[in-house]
Order: sequence, then structure tokens, then C-alpha cells
Amino acid sequence: MLKTDTDRRAWLIELISYWEGGINATGLAALCGIGRQQATKDLSAYRERFSTNLNYSSSLKTFQPTDYFVCGLISGDVAEYLDWVSGQRAPTTAGSVLPYQCLRHPPRKVAAPLMRKLIQAIREQRRIEVDYVSLSNPDHEGRVIVPHTFVNTGLRWHLRAWCEKSQGYRDFVLSRFRAEAELLDLSPQGAGQDLAWQTEIELILAPDPRLSPAKRNVIEQDYGMQNEQLQLSTRAALANYLLQEMQVNYKMLDGTPEAQQLILVNLDEVRQWLF
Repeated sequence: MLKTDTDRRAWLIELISYWEGGINATGLAALCGIGRQQATKDLSAYRERFSTNLNYSSSLKTFQPTDYFVCGLISGDVAEYLDWVSGQRAPTTAGSVLPYQCLRHPPRKVAAPLMRKLIQAIREQRRIEVDYVSLSNPDHEGRVIVPHTFVNTGLRWHLRAWCEKSQGYRDFVLSRFRAEAELLDLSPQGAGQDLAWQTEIELILAPDPRLSPAKRNVIEQDYGMQNEQLQLSTRAALANYLLQEMQVNYKMLDGTPEAQQLILVNLDEVRQWLF
């Protein structure tokens, strides 16, 4: 638990320097809404506490992680960094709250040096050469991709990127990247050229019609449906993941309507975006 603003800033120093490869007083001040003098004090205090974690690069004017970096305030799980970036579970200094519990999926390991290069490739819209494995191709395979967005599907994180081998935009599971990555030159293939990413579609869900009227009403109340339907807007590239998260099987009905619960009403309209 981060009890004070100072604790949170120390956590941020470690989080950003570890996953992004560096932090300086100007960046910390901008992130935390504090003066540069206070940010400098925070960095000094962190270095006193964790003396072997950061070295100052005078040429880059940035504190960078050393080869002896040890996580003292962060978990080392990439989801912690990505959750902070997305704002989903960023630690706060708020007062006491009602007790709650969140399910945590098993951590998926991603090497920090690799993440740093992926982050840089996204920010600078650069090509990057990576090793990637998949169930269809479990051997290490060199790929050149141009990543543009990290995506949380609820169960795991993946990377949306242009793939030169496939000549199309694909989703790459973060934990399936291997070894080192090499940053290459700039590329015109950014998020703006990703048609499925730029296309907004609407998914229309409804209770399984095999359910009794009373049971359908329960589901309608669960989701606050209007006219017995739930309308969800999403990027076309994320439609499949949203349906999976909602446990909607559009390929075949479950034999038990109580298990199926929801159906996709406008399947024909959105089928081209599903896989």
C-alpha cells in the first residue's frame, strides 16, 4: 500500500525507469504535477534507498536502470506497468475504502529490455525485428513488425502491430516474444492505417430466446438492457475479445440456455470483423 505521495513517486520512479529504460526530474515533475526541485529531491531519495538501481547518463540527462537493478517497490510483472499506463489500477493515495478483492490472472513474463524497445517503437513509429512463437509455429520465428497499441483483453495483454510477413495488422501476445529485439527505421504503417482499429462497430446482444420470459428478464436487468437488447460500441479489431469477455459464443449455441445466456443478434452485420 502506497501511503503517501512520496511513496507513490518513489514507486513511479522505479516503475518507469525499469520498464521504459529511464526517467529524469522533468518527466517525473510533469507526471506528478510537482516542481522540478521536488522531483530532483525524490530521485535523490530513491537513489539513496536503492543505490545500485539507477545510474545517471549525462549525455541523455536521464537516470537509467543498471545491470544490477533489483525491484524493491514494483512487482516486476509487466501487467503492473501496463495497468498504470491504462489507468485501470494505478495506485492512489486516497483514504480508506470499502473492502474489495480482485481476481488476478497468473503473471506472464515479459523481459524489461524487450518492453523498453517495444515502447520506443510505438512512440517513434519504428519497425522492430523480434522473435515470436505461437501455437501454430512454436519455433522461434523472426518477424519485423510496427507496433502501435498495447491491448488488455481481460485475460492477457497483447500488442497490435503491422506484420511485414503477413502484410497486415495482427495481434501479438506479449508473453510470446522471445530474446532480444532490434529497433529499425521509421515506418508509415501506424494506427491510422489499421482499418480494423479505426472502424467502430456495434455489437447487439440479447438474452438467449430459449430462456423463459422470467429468466430473460433477469438477464435484461443484469445488463440494463433497453428493449431487450444491449448495444456495445467497440473497435472492430477488439470485437472478438469483447464477445469472449462477455462469454458470447456466436459460432454455436451452448446446449443449455442458462449457460449461453447471451446471443449476438447482428452477427451477419459484423461477421467480417470476427475470427
